[in-house]
Amino acid sequence: MLALHDTATSTVRRLLPDGAREMSLYVCGPTVYEMPHLGHGRALLVYDVLRRFVESQGVAVRHVSNVTDVDDKIIERAVREGTTPREVAERYEAAWWDASDRLGVLRPTSAPRATEYVAVMASMVAEMVAKGVAYVTPGGVYLDAGAVSDYGLLAGQPLESLRSGARVDVAPEKRGPHDFVLWKPSKPGEPGWDSPWGPGRPGWHTECVAMSLDLLGDSFDLHAGGMDLKFPHHENERAQAAVLGRSFSRHWMHHAFVTAAGEKMARSAGNFTTLTELVERTDPRAYRLLVLRSHYRQPLEVTRSTVAAAEEALERLDSLADRLSPDGQLLEVTADPDVVARFRSQMENDLDTPAATATLFGAVTRANAAADSGDERLSSSLGGAVLQSFSHVGLPLGRLFGRQASGPESAPGEEATELLRRREKARSDRDFATADALRAQLAEMGWTVEDTPSGARIRRSRR
Repeated sequence: MLALHDTATSTVRRLLPDGAREMSLYVCGPTVYEMPHLGHGRALLVYDVLRRFVESQGVAVRHVSNVTDVDDKIIERAVREGTTPREVAERYEAAWWDASDRLGVLRPTSAPRATEYVAVMASMVAEMVAKGVAYVTPGGVYLDAGAVSDYGLLAGQPLESLRSGARVDVAPEKRGPHDFVLWKPSKPGEPGWDSPWGPGRPGWHTECVAMSLDLLGDSFDLHAGGMDLKFPHHENERAQAAVLGRSFSRHWMHHAFVTAAGEKMARSAGNFTTLTELVERTDPRAYRLLVLRSHYRQPLEVTRSTVAAAEEALERLDSLADRLSPDGQLLEVTADPDVVARFRSQMENDLDTPAATATLFGAVTRANAAADSGDERLSSSLGGAVLQSFSHVGLPLGRLFGRQASGPESAPGEEATELLRRREKARSDRDFATADALRAQLAEMGWTVEDTPSGARIRRSRR
């Protein structure tokens, strides 16, 4: 059974009980005010792989991931651009789903927007005020963090070490340093909803607790997100559930940052690179493989060279497929049982995707060596078993087997097709000078020519 590191207990423990047929998963989604960055891409891929693996074991997954479509940053961008917060949110939510689709990520079973849950959140805040665990000030409604006996569980460090202004909001009306806003008044011209405390909107920390409990119920299986969300965001969600007397997530999972030159990938650090740019310039499988090669709890370094290395590894896989199944049909052989067993064991051990991916690519290396040996029977048997392993056992990793489009113009047009036909004729006539010239012409047009046993084929060059 799958065991995952639990942030709350700092141990690797089983996620689901014996015989479980369903898993409930809540993943904190995007605040849609700018293009998704590489860190967002890692989050999408980590939980996509987790979901795929759990489903491959015959367990259905109820996957909820929210969209924060009202927020100070959305409002600020709308003011800068002279547009509306709603227009900003809709534009960048569309960009988010487009990038997710290009990565081959399964969409959540539910993707609620914060604005759809304002009434639910206001009701929750009113209940906390009535219980005496929240208080009203001119600057908003705040939860008394001192009302939660184990507040700070997810922080993993003494609360005194958490500086105000870094991860703890500074506000003069707060009674305690770790109290946090549940409802904030709207300024003139800002979006607002009616409430007992005047027009306003919910605090960020109230969104996810309302949506997760509503859609997944009490004691759902897993709450997940980036390490930067452990405190205060996830801790403040947990605190609200506690004061409301609701059982919250049974397990907490957090993934590490994407870095560039050793720093967290973020807009504020000046090293922001959009996910959209990456999937337009490269085969989207390359970023998936790069994420798989790094354990989810370790930082992921993304550079041109690491992406290129992932592309080269995919070329080895594609080359094997071309050599052994040029028509795209897998050979009629079974998957390698040793590969299957090791892959599953590695994935069950805290989602050890680096080891599991290495197992599959080690098999690719052996199969390519067999093909190089010239032993057709051996290469077909071993290579076919590897391809079957990749196509069936490796499905939880997402799409790695088989090339896919890297941009909107992935299919060759009439001109490129005609040049390829002429090159094939030149080669059959042994006119290699003309064939080389035509290959160069195709390269200038952005096409790479690959010669396979069943004939030449072309694909978009890396950009």
